[in-house]
Amino acid sequence: MKSLSALFKAIAKHQPFFISFKEVVFTSLAAFAAIFILVIVVHYATFSAKLSLLVLASMGASTFLLFVVPHSPMSQPWSVVGGHFISAVIGVACAKYVANPALATAIAVSLSIFIMHWLQCLHPPSAATAMIAVLGGPEVHMMGWQLCYEVVVINAGTIVVLAIVINDFILNRRYPVNHAHHPHHEQFTKEDHTPFPPLTEDDFKYALTQVNGVVDVSVEDLVDLYEFAVEHAQQQK
Repeated sequence: MKSLSALFKAIAKHQPFFISFKEVVFTSLAAFAAIFILVIVVHYATFSAKLSLLVLASMGASTFLLFVVPHSPMSQPWSVVGGHFISAVIGVACAKYVANPALATAIAVSLSIFIMHWLQCLHPPSAATAMIAVLGGPEVHMMGWQLCYEVVVINAGTIVVLAIVINDFILNRRYPVNHAHHPHHEQFTKEDHTPFPPLTEDDFKYALTQVNGVVDVSVEDLVDLYEFAVEHAQQQK
């Protein structure tokens, strides 16, 4: 009973994201604009299937990543386009050549994850694209490979272009990530910079509110990483 109670307490623990209310509003509006434009663009870009089939449901999850955590490696253009396309190809192949739907779906998702790992284009919503290719029904199956190069590429390509435009030119974010430091990093590398004071969890909470977008890491993890980094620096000296 005690172990069960401990399990419930662990599940109920809440790890808040430290992000400003303005950022929440802007992110939500950006997602609204992206999906709205995506539906319009896809509607006029392809005429071979119904609108409900042309706009993939997995794009909703991709939109979440592209605007809520744009700094994540899983949100970068190659991950989005490559992940969706590869998963679609695998999903269509499984739908064609594996008779059992349950087995075909399991193979499609697991193989998509394996290949995405291999090609460095991990993108979680892509697993849903693989499932759509298998479980989408007769209309999806009838499209065959056309689903990959027409529907998926148009969907993923459009959402990436919208993410670049909205993140960079409207929300003033760095997307795609260019693996560069935040502009304020320069002041910490000057020779006359004052010694660093001891940092607390409140300092890390504040820092998380200064980066545009959600940083998918807990304050505790940041503190641990900082402590390991300090320990390593001391050992090197």
